[in-house]
Amino acid sequence: MRAPAPVRPRARRPARADDLAGWLAYADALHPQSIDMGLERVAVVRDALGLAPEFPIITVAGTNGKGSTCAMLESVLRAAGHVVGLYTSPHLLRYNERVRIDGVAAGDALLAAGFARVDAARGDIELTPFEFGTLAAMCVFVEAGLDAAVLEVGLGGRLDAVNAFDADCAIVTSIGIDHVEYLGHTREAIGFEKAGVFRARRTAISADPDPPPTIARHAWQIGARLLQNGRDYWVRRSGDEWALVHPGGEISGLPLPALAGDFQLDNAAAALLALHTLGPRLSVDADHRREGLQQVRLAGRFQRMRRDAVSPEIVLDVCHNPHAALQLAGTLAQHPAEGRTLAVFGMLRDKDIAGTARAVAEHIDGWFVAGLAERRGATAAEMAVALDAAEVHASVRLAATPVDALRLALHSATATDRVLVFGSFATVGAVLRELQAEAVAAA
Repeated sequence: MRAPAPVRPRARRPARADDLAGWLAYADALHPQSIDMGLERVAVVRDALGLAPEFPIITVAGTNGKGSTCAMLESVLRAAGHVVGLYTSPHLLRYNERVRIDGVAAGDALLAAGFARVDAARGDIELTPFEFGTLAAMCVFVEAGLDAAVLEVGLGGRLDAVNAFDADCAIVTSIGIDHVEYLGHTREAIGFEKAGVFRARRTAISADPDPPPTIARHAWQIGARLLQNGRDYWVRRSGDEWALVHPGGEISGLPLPALAGDFQLDNAAAALLALHTLGPRLSVDADHRREGLQQVRLAGRFQRMRRDAVSPEIVLDVCHNPHAALQLAGTLAQHPAEGRTLAVFGMLRDKDIAGTARAVAEHIDGWFVAGLAERRGATAAEMAVALDAAEVHASVRLAATPVDALRLALHSATATDRVLVFGSFATVGAVLRELQAEAVAAA
C-alpha cells in the first residue's frame, strides 16, 4: 500500500510585502510538488512580467563544478569592473546567498519585492519554489542595471527554470550520475538533459574531459557553436601556472585558481573561454583574469578552517555524489593530514550514499554519521546501513545531527588530525553555522 503524500501547508501570502521569510514559506506551499520539471509555467509568467534581459547571460549546467565555475566567472568579471548578478542554488546559511549583485547577497526587501512581482503576475499558475525564486531573482537582476548575469542551473538543464532565459554562452561542466529519477540512469541521458541549455548559433562549452557523446550530438542538431575540452580547447599546466589553448590562440601565464583541486582547472578554463567568446560585450584583460582566479572564494568547496591554533583542521565540502567524492578523494591526497582524517557525513536518502562513501573511504580513518531532519534527509541509522553496504573498514559512530557528529569527531581528534565535513548542503551548512556562532561568541 502506497504511503500517503506528505501534507503541505496552505499557501498564505505574507501580511507584509517585505517579509522574505513569509514569501519563501508561501512559495514552498504553493505547488503540490517541490520539483515539477518543465518550462511552460515559467515561460508564461516570464512573459507576463516582461522579463527580457538585455545584459549577456552565461548559464552553467553540469553534475559537479557548477558552483565553482560560476564563482570564477563572477570573480573575473568583478575584477574587470563589471557589475555582475550571480544566481546559484542551494544555499548554505541564508536564502539570500542565492542572489548576489556585485558580490553582495541581495537584501530581504529587494528579494521580497521580486517575489511580490512574480505573485502578482502569475495569476492562477502554481509555480514550484525554485521556479518562483528564479523568476524573482531575474526581476531583481533586470532592475539592478547589470553588465552580465551568471545563472547556475538547479536540476538538469533542458527543463530547469533557469533555461527559460536564453544563454548568450552556455557551459556544461562535468557529467556524473545524480538525480537519476529526473535525468536518467546513464551519463548519455544526463548529458542530453544538461546540453538543453545550449542555444542555436551561440557558443556552447563542454568542460568535461570525457563527455558523453549526447552533448556534441545535441549541439550539432540545434546548430550551437560547440567548444569541447580536449578537442577544441586544451589546458596546459606548467608548475604553478597554466595556459588555455583555444581556437583563437592562447591565454598563458595564468595562476592556479584559489579553489583547491586539480579538477578546478577544467572549470577555470571553461569560465575563461566563455568570457573570451563574449569579449566584444564583456572586456576582460590579463590582469583581470589573474586577479579573479586568485581572489575567488566559495564556501563549502574544500573550505579549510580552524577553531583555534591548537584545534584540528576542519574541512567543509558539499560533495554529495560518487563523482564528486572521487574528486574530493584526489584533493585529500594532494593535501594530506599529518594525523588521521575523521569524517562527519550526512546525506539525503535519495542520493547514492554508499557509492559516495566508497569513493572516498580509503582516505577516512573514522566515520561520524549524522541524521538530517529535513524531508529527504537520511537518518543516522540509514547512513550506517549505507556505510555497511559500502564495506568501509574504519569505525562508524552515529549522531542525531551534523553538529552532534562534529562534536563527537572533535572530541576524538588530536591537534594533528583533520575533521572532514561532507555530504549534503544541509550537513555542511549546519556545521558552518555552528562554527560561525562559536566564533562570534568567542569574539
